[in-house]
Amino acid sequence: MTLESYGTAAIAPPERAAHWSAIIADTYFPLHLSYRDPATFQGRLERRGMGRVSLSRLRTEPARYERVPGLIRQGEAEEYLVTIPSLAPVLFRQLGRDITCAPGGFIVERGDEPYRFAYQARNDLLVMKIARGALAERLRQPDRLCATVFDGREGLGGLFAETVRRAHAMPADPAASEVLGRQLVELLALALDRQAETDAGAATVIRAAHLKRAQDTILRNLTDPALSPQTVAAACGISKRYLHDLFGDTETTVAQFIREARLKAARDMLQMPGDLSLAAIAYRFGFSDQAQFSRLFRAMFGQTPSSYRAACRAGRQG
Repeated sequence: MTLESYGTAAIAPPERAAHWSAIIADTYFPLHLSYRDPATFQGRLERRGMGRVSLSRLRTEPARYERVPGLIRQGEAEEYLVTIPSLAPVLFRQLGRDITCAPGGFIVERGDEPYRFAYQARNDLLVMKIARGALAERLRQPDRLCATVFDGREGLGGLFAETVRRAHAMPADPAASEVLGRQLVELLALALDRQAETDAGAATVIRAAHLKRAQDTILRNLTDPALSPQTVAAACGISKRYLHDLFGDTETTVAQFIREARLKAARDMLQMPGDLSLAAIAYRFGFSDQAQFSRLFRAMFGQTPSSYRAACRAGRQG
């Protein structure tokens, strides 16, 4: 629970940006940082561990922090950051949501998802880092609450924010560290859960909008041989994990939705007059060969593509 302090005041101006980036990466996780003026940037960070959480305070000039896909390593520990700004609003984007968190509020950031976090004036921020598992033990599906502004002035949210401030400012007390850490996790879970009850309808609408956007992206690109969960996620500005989570609401997978949509499009083409070969239709919609196409088509529609085409032609002539 010993307080550690870091800063840029003693660092030569040309080296400040790199020095601050290293401090941030060591305290949270690797982020891409941008500064209004790297040569004059000043920042100070204090941090301390409290059992299953860590607390930190940042006082800095304007900056932008980006969790880009290239910095997110497969299999690394999943963690959240809970940020409480004190002087200036924070502009935050994650999972397709753009929000502004003014002083008096707080936000939850997913470390395993790309995001952008910025403030355009000097700021003073308190940050609590917590493992996903620690919060998930007390709160159902905490991921759904990211990129949402929570009230840090009133009710349980206000109690949580004030407790973070007091815990960070108190003198070192190793005996109290574990207890305080547990209390902070409990308070955070209660505050998030209480506001989530009110915001549940809005969250459902947002998820539905993300799902429709992903489905529309797939339907527009059925003839693209590179179509995959990875390309769909990239086109929608979300992670592949979140994309799979969205399709979980439909009791299907992304790959299954792509395959069935392609088969339906191929069926529609078979209904049309023309002599395009079955192999050409199969290739057009991303199937590796005619045999695979025929097998999947029969499994879905109960007859082979050739039989289906023959029936359509007979119907037009009859």
